[in-house]
Amino acid sequence: MAPPPPLTSTLALSLSAVLLLLLSSTSQAHNITRILAKHPSLSTFNHYLTLTHLAAEINRRQTITVLAIDNAAMDAILAKHFSIPTLKNVLSLHVLVDYFGAKKLHQLTGGSTLTASMFQSTGTADGTSGYVNITNLKGGKVGFGTEDNDGKLNSFYEKSVQEIPYNISVLQISQVLTSAEAEAPTAGPSDVNLTSILAKQGCKAFSDLLISTGADATFQTNVDGGLTVFCPTDAVVSAFAPKFKNLTAPQKLALVLYHGIPVYQSLQMLKDNNGLINTLATDKGNKYDFKVQNDGEEVTVETEVVTAKITGTVLDQDPLVIYKVNKVLQPKELYKVVKTKKAKAAPSPKADAPSDDDADAPSEEVADAPSEDSSEDATADDNGVSGLMKGGRLVLVGLSLCVGVLLM
Repeated sequence: MAPPPPLTSTLALSLSAVLLLLLSSTSQAHNITRILAKHPSLSTFNHYLTLTHLAAEINRRQTITVLAIDNAAMDAILAKHFSIPTLKNVLSLHVLVDYFGAKKLHQLTGGSTLTASMFQSTGTADGTSGYVNITNLKGGKVGFGTEDNDGKLNSFYEKSVQEIPYNISVLQISQVLTSAEAEAPTAGPSDVNLTSILAKQGCKAFSDLLISTGADATFQTNVDGGLTVFCPTDAVVSAFAPKFKNLTAPQKLALVLYHGIPVYQSLQMLKDNNGLINTLATDKGNKYDFKVQNDGEEVTVETEVVTAKITGTVLDQDPLVIYKVNKVLQPKELYKVVKTKKAKAAPSPKADAPSDDDADAPSEEVADAPSEDSSEDATADDNGVSGLMKGGRLVLVGLSLCVGVLLM
């Protein structure tokens, strides 16, 4: 029997192309600090993105546009002596939650567009004050202006600093975007009404739990010294309501307090300090702790009952930070994880019958804990993505070996 014909060079090239495609799809993370560090004229802007904790939020986003301004333009805004919280609001206007490369700027439908900035997520932006108008003007000029600035385009596109389609685009503009709303004095930590902020940002149900259990006083007391809040969204709290009603008053208080950490933890700090963390519910022998873990840009809060993902930042103004999570955090002190064993299966002549070893394998059941169905989180989707990624790694290894042999 004749040996099979050798693989052609065309097939080898095809395999190489697939390999490169898979490799590129797994490397989408960006770091705004490193990007701007290559440009000394943008060093002041870079510094204040870090100081205001905006850099960490930019790095967490998968699709973002940063409107950078040079040192001279930054000096003009720093001369106004804004507080750090107010300066953060101003700089938040320069972070657009959509992708705009240089090419897209000159191909706007209708010549103009209105896009949201990160100022919309501060909890203080009213109406359209967090939106930026981008207009393609005559002669290839592109203007930028905030919506609450009477439609004035006070800044203009200068150049593209770096673009990673369609992940991050860093564009340089001529001046700081001005907004009376963003430049308004920002309340100090002790003046912040925590429950009001939560209610405005999709966490009203959780805000109501704070008030009804009396936990709001404890949360508010900790703001000045540092506080991190994990806020389940309204839909999540609603799905969890039947389980919450079954708790006693002290247990309800403990569960709500379990969603706060008595220190300020920015997103980057959470990533850098993975491990066990005590909460506001921790008291002597009652641990009420959980683990924070991260896989790249995804950060999760893990109890022994559920794993919740941080899905967004409601507010980040040191010493207070509030994150949205996609599950109610359930402590093991209230919802025990019970270890059980499967009943030993009788021998079966079928080829696919489980072995004795499989029959004795332990399984886990969560006693009295709410089911992790689609009402709280798309867990099945996450598992599917995880499996796909694992499969992708195997494909990468296989393709690497194939290409290596073909090119020898």
